[in-house]
This record gives sequence, structure tokens and C-alpha cells, in this order.
Amino acid sequence: MSAWRTTIEGLPTLVKYLMIAGVVAFITFLFPNNAKFKYEFDRGQPWRYDDLRAPFDFAIRKPAEEVEAEKKKLRENFTPFYELNLEIIKDKKRSLAGEFDHQLELVQGEGQFEDVVTRPEKYLQFGKRFLENLFQRGILQLAPQHQDKGEDFVINVVRGNTTQPRTVGNLLEAEDAKELLSDSLPYSGLAEPEFLYPLLEGLVSHNLTYNDTLSQKILEQELSKIPVFKGRVSKGQLIVTKGAYITDDIYQKLISFRQQYEEEVTQKQSYLGVLGGYFLLSALIIGVFLLYVRLYAQPVFASFNKLIFILLWLVAYSYLVYVVEQVEVLSTYMIPFCILPIVIKTFYNERLALFTHLVVVLLASFLSSLGYEFAFLQILAGIVVLLSDVETREWSRFFYSIFFIFLVYVMGYLGLSLIVEGDIMDVDWTEASWLALSSFLTLLAYPLIPLLERFFGFTSSITLVELSDMNRPLLRELSLKAPGTMQHSLQVANLAEEAARKIGANPLLVKVAALYHDIGKVAKPEYFIENQSGKNPHDGLSDLESAQVIISHVNEGVKMAKKARLPGILVNFIKTHHGTTRTEYFYRNYIKEHPEEEVDESEFRYPGPKPRSKEETILMMADSIEAACKSLKSPTEESLNNLIDKIISGKITQGQFENSNMTFEELEECKAVFRQMMRSVHHVRIEYPEEKEEKEKEEKEDARKD
Repeated sequence: MSAWRTTIEGLPTLVKYLMIAGVVAFITFLFPNNAKFKYEFDRGQPWRYDDLRAPFDFAIRKPAEEVEAEKKKLRENFTPFYELNLEIIKDKKRSLAGEFDHQLELVQGEGQFEDVVTRPEKYLQFGKRFLENLFQRGILQLAPQHQDKGEDFVINVVRGNTTQPRTVGNLLEAEDAKELLSDSLPYSGLAEPEFLYPLLEGLVSHNLTYNDTLSQKILEQELSKIPVFKGRVSKGQLIVTKGAYITDDIYQKLISFRQQYEEEVTQKQSYLGVLGGYFLLSALIIGVFLLYVRLYAQPVFASFNKLIFILLWLVAYSYLVYVVEQVEVLSTYMIPFCILPIVIKTFYNERLALFTHLVVVLLASFLSSLGYEFAFLQILAGIVVLLSDVETREWSRFFYSIFFIFLVYVMGYLGLSLIVEGDIMDVDWTEASWLALSSFLTLLAYPLIPLLERFFGFTSSITLVELSDMNRPLLRELSLKAPGTMQHSLQVANLAEEAARKIGANPLLVKVAALYHDIGKVAKPEYFIENQSGKNPHDGLSDLESAQVIISHVNEGVKMAKKARLPGILVNFIKTHHGTTRTEYFYRNYIKEHPEEEVDESEFRYPGPKPRSKEETILMMADSIEAACKSLKSPTEESLNNLIDKIISGKITQGQFENSNMTFEELEECKAVFRQMMRSVHHVRIEYPEEKEEKEKEEKEDARKD
């Protein structure tokens, strides 16, 4: 995965622009190839354009619901076709002859059925005539869908090339046929009719069955005959006047006019012309979007990996809308557009999330047949996602956000429907059910975030929360081998988190980074003062060697972090938390002890780089301030404030913040947070006026004596 990302990042800029052009072309070919109707209208709304007259003759279509009602009525009253199978008679007669002979052999010589034995042909011929009459009449087997229709239900009986309507009550079923058999045999004139009864009863079966193929064929033919037009509008005839409210009749005329317009103009128009129009629109929308990304999200535009991630959303949603629009039983409302702002916000920020969402909805609105209502609801839902401050790492907040999305969808849809229908009883709640499904599918954002995170190399809040667990291997090792460093890291994490929250940076990111920033000290924990309890091992080293040991904790930390597969963004914090500063104590000692020697300053400097993001800058300040304030023996508010000012001024003087995107205003806000928190950590209390005056007197007296 990392190799893939490295390859992508190394591609030339030309490939980047070719990729963007490819996205525009792909989306363009998803658009319909027919002309778009130039009027927007809806039932119950005023006509906003000039008087409209028919430019050509066209038929007025019936409302779809009216046609569907007629079809439903036809289906309910349709007479199904049952086919009479007469070929079965020969088989049944043959079976009767075989069974008759077999039974005759059994009874011969036993003194039973003497009349049958004496005149077998008479009995056999009677049985054959009875079977033929029975099957000629037909023994009905009702299809499951017709069994509750009652005896008055009419079916069409197909006998050869003729069809005759019959009621079910006048036809025999299997049980009726057996009952007829038992009633008829006693009056057959045969001396021993009971011989035939078991033979004939076993051969009774249905031969009048439902012909589904023929029934469906005839039904389709009947449905196709239902008229879909009701009237006609002649060329030049007035359809609607400006400002007039669109009634049901006018609405049907406009719908019919639009369909005829699209069919006729499509035949005359140039396909390339329509394609060119859609290409210009796609290029304009995506071009403006990428201009915004280049100006206000430059790191995203500069990185192939991140740019592909953003463009994939445009392609994915456009194609998804295109596919759903091809399936008649589905609605574009079911697509969970709110996943997009949730994911983009998780990896970037609210502004880019909103802008990307707007662009996706604009493209989808051209592909969808739902009209302006679709764009209105999706844009509104996207705004609600960002206002609800959805947080995927907190299930309760995440579910609340999903609920708010659903609520906005339903309320927005209800409002739009009431504008059109005017009565809540006339609202079609089918579309609302699709919106409910869309809200539910937004839950897919939760598993999707870790998947995208692994594929594109991002770091989500979910991963950061997992990494902040103190039982993680690296943190556990740090707490066991370097407990002083662990306590230092916890204090730095608290400082950095509050400062980040104050200026609107990422508090979770800088907190987790602070926990890991000194993990390299695990290699030689005893060389760092916070872990020392006895002899100082630096006493046996030269200043240069000591400096190299101290500096090495950065490289060791980077190695450990990469081995543990920590996200690259956390590795950057380890690299930058000291920037390119010097190990001042050992550097000054070395100069003092080697006054004649030319010192290579780079041997006393950390490798860097300097911090770039606000979070990296905050960590550098918090790390230095927390460590330095511990050196104060009896800290006062003034001494703490002076020390904090001195440390931050030193970083500025050394150019450590020259690559940082933090403003001076934000720097001052961070400084105020550090002052407040360090006062609390060191339990500095307020000096009352009397104490202050007494202290000033003592200082003056000491100065006079000196």
C-alpha cells in the first residue's frame, strides 16, 4: 500500500491534469444525450415565464396514476385462461384396461364378481365411456392465486381452438368428480358396479389447468390497448399564461409538451452539441472546485494521493446516481450523500467537506430526474452534517447526527410536498421512505473511514483514539522503562491539547502526538534527567558525546514508530518536536572547554525538520515549556510568565517557526493557555498587595546590600 502511494506521489504534474480531464470526460459521458427542457415547473405553483403557446401539435397524456389505476382495474377483472388437456383420455383408458385385466385375474376362481367374469367387456366399456365423459367435461385444478375467488369467478376454458367462459361453480374439481362417480355407478345398470369403483377412482385427476403463458400474453395485449392520451393541443394553442397557477390539467399539458419536445428536438439536435454542453458544465463545476482546492487547500492539490481521494468522490457519486436512475424501481433519494461531508471532515476540515459536497450535489442534480427538490434537500442535509459536529469516534454523537439528518430530510420533504399538494393527506410518503433509507445508509461512513484510511494513508480520529490507549505496546514500554518521560509526555499532552483547542487546531491529534513524541528515549532512558535517580551517566561522557546521545532519541523514536507502523503524521511530530534547535547546555559547555577550537555547530543540532503545521508548532512549544518550568525551584507567576515568554521568543529568534502556518495572534493565544495551565500545575497562588509590597522591600534591601 505504501509503495503504491509513493509511486502515485512521484507522478509528474502533467499526469495530474490529464487525470482531472479524464474525470471531467467520464462524468460528461454519464449525462443523457437528449436536449434538456428549458422550463421548470411544478403543480400548484405559478408559471414564471411568458405566455406559452404550443410550437407543434401534441397529444395530452393521462396522469401516470390514472393509467396505472386503469391497469390495476383491468388486472383485477381479467379472466384467466385454463387449458383443457384431452390427450390424457387415451392414457387413462389404457391404464383402466390394464388395471381391469389385472383385477379380473385376481377374482377369477374365487367365486366373486361372477357377472364381471361372465361379461367383462360390458364393464370395461362402461368404465372407458365414463372416463371419457368425465375428462371431456374437464376436471379443474385452480391456480393458488385464484383459489379464494369464489364459485362465481369466471375463467376462460381453452378447448383446442375454441375458448369458452365458464364459472368455477359449474366446473368439476377432483373431489367433485369422485363424488359424481360414487353417485353414478349405482344407476349404471351393471349388476356388480362396485368392481369398477376403485379402478375409476384411482384414475380421476385434473386435466383443466391454468395456462400462465397464454394468460400473461393476453393480459399484456389488453394492457397495451389502454389509451394513454386524453385530448390534443394544436400548434399555436395557448398552454398557460404568465403568472397563472398550474392546475392538474395544465400540469398534464406541460408534462406532455415536455416529453414531445425532448423527443422531437433530440431527433433534430446534434449529439456532439449536447455532449459539448454537458462537458462545459462539468468542466466549469470541477474547475471552480479545483481552483478552490488549489487556493485554500493547497496540500490537497499538491498531493496526488489526496487529490485522487477527492476526485474519486465526484466520480463515485456521479456513477452511482447514473446507475440508480437506470433502475425504474429505485430512487436517487436512497443514495447516502451525507457520507461525503462526514468522511471529508474527518480527514480534512469543514470548509473542504462542504465545498466538495456542494460540487457532488451539483453534478448529481444534472444526472437526476428529481429536480430542484433533490438539490435543496441534499445541500441542506450536508450543512446539517457539519453543524451537528458529527464525530465518528463517539457513537452517541454519531447516531444523534444521523437522526438530525433524517429529521431534516423528512421535514424538508414535507415542506416541499405541502407547497405542491396543499394537504398533508395528499403527500406521497414513498419518497420519504427512500430518504429514511439514505439516512440509515449514512451509517456506512463508520466502517468506510478506517478502510479509506488504510488505503490512502490518512489518519482518522478513530485511529487516534485507539493509539491513545495507554496499553498500546509503545506507551506501555515507555511507562515501564522511562516513567519520568511518560509523566513528562502526559503533561505535554495536556498542555498541547488545550492550546490546540483554543486556536481551533486538532486537539486529539496533538494530544496523541505528545504521548509518542519522546518514545526514542526508551533506548537510553537513564541519560535523560526526568528518569535519573542516582549518578548522572553524562559525567563519564564528553559534551559532544552527551549531545549525540540526547539528539539520538529523535532518530530512535522515528525508527520505533515506523517499526510499530504508527501513522506518518505522528512520525512527523517526532521529527519536528525539537526542530533544528541546539542542545544548548552541552554546546555552551563544549565552547567553554574548547575556546581555541572551531566548533561544528551541526553536531549539536537536532536533524529537524522545523514544524510546519499548527499542531507541530504547539507540541514544540509545550515540550520545551513543560521541561523548562520544572527547573524553577520556587516558581512564581511572574517567573513562570517570563520563562514561557523567553522560551517562545527564543524559538522565534532561532527561526523555528518560519515554516509554520500559525499566526502571531494564535501564538499569543497559545501562550496565554500555557501561562494559565503552568500556574495551575505549579500551584502558584495570587500575591496579595501586602505580600507584594513586603517582597519588593526585601528585594530592594538585598540590592542595596549588594
